[in-house]
Amino acid sequence: MSAPPDVDVAGASRTRHPLRWVASVVLLVLAAQLVSLLVTNPNFQWDVVFRYVNAQVIGQGVFTTLLLTVIAMFVGVVLGVLLAVGRLSENPVARSACGLYVWFFRGTPVLVQLVLWYNLSYLLPKVSLGIPFGPEFISADTNQVITPLLAAILGLGLNEGAYMAEIIRGGLMSVDPGQTEAASALGMSNARTFRRIVLPQAMRFIIPPTGSQVISMLKATSLVSVIALADLLYTVQSIYNRTFQTIPLLIVACVWYLLITSILYVGQSFIERHYARGATRHAPQSFWAFLTFRRRRPTEVTS
Repeated sequence: MSAPPDVDVAGASRTRHPLRWVASVVLLVLAAQLVSLLVTNPNFQWDVVFRYVNAQVIGQGVFTTLLLTVIAMFVGVVLGVLLAVGRLSENPVARSACGLYVWFFRGTPVLVQLVLWYNLSYLLPKVSLGIPFGPEFISADTNQVITPLLAAILGLGLNEGAYMAEIIRGGLMSVDPGQTEAASALGMSNARTFRRIVLPQAMRFIIPPTGSQVISMLKATSLVSVIALADLLYTVQSIYNRTFQTIPLLIVACVWYLLITSILYVGQSFIERHYARGATRHAPQSFWAFLTFRRRRPTEVTS
C-alpha cells in the first residue's frame, strides 16, 4: 500500500461562510429599524417613562414584588426539600402523598390557585386550630386571615414547592449510588454522607434550574395583580388607569423586571461557577457572555 500524499497547508485558508454574513446584515438592518422606531416614534413618550421609572410609588411596588419573590421561593424550597425526600422515601404512604401533591399543583394553573386562595372564605368561612374531630383552640374569620399578601404567598409558594421538589429530586438522583456506598463503607453516618458527599454533587444539577425558577417566580408575581396586591404591575396599572398612559407605564414595568432579572442572572452565574469547580470542562456562562453570544471557555478539570 502506497503512503498517503503529503498535504501542503501553507496556502490553506479559513472556510468562508457567506450565509453568516447575510444573516448578520439582516439582523443589523432589523436592529437599526428597531432603534429608529424607539427614537422617532413619539407614542413611546420617553419623558413619561423617565418621570415614573424612579418614582416612589413604583419603588413601593418593586419592593412588594421582591418581598413576595423571596418569601414564595423560601416556602417553595423548604417544601421542595420535604417533598423530594418524601418521593424518594421507602414509605409508600409518604411517597404517594408527595406524588399526589406534585401532581395537583403542577397540573393546575398558578392563577387559578391564587384566585382559589383569595376566595377561600367561600369554602371555609372560619379557620380554626385544634384537635382533628375534636375541640377548637383558636378560630378566626377567613376574610381577616387570608389577606391578599397571604393568598399570594400561599398560591405562589405552594405551587413553587411542587416544581422545586422535582428539581431537588432530580439532583439527588443524579449522584452515583456508589458514592453513598463508599461513604457507608468508610463509616460515615447518613446525615454526614448527605451533607458532605451527596449534596455538594447534587447542587451542580440543582442550582441552574433553581436560578431559572427564581427568575420565573419574579415574573409570576405579576399575577397577583388580579387579587389587588400592590406589586409592580398592579402599581403600574393603577397609574395608567388614571392617566391613560398605558404604553409608557408598561415600559417602566419592563425596565424594572429586566433590571432585576439581570442582577439575578449575574448572581446565578457566580453560584454556578462555585459548584462547578473541578467538575466540568466548560465554565458556566457569565451574563456578559450570554448577551454577546460568546462561546463557553474550556476549563481544566482538577482532581
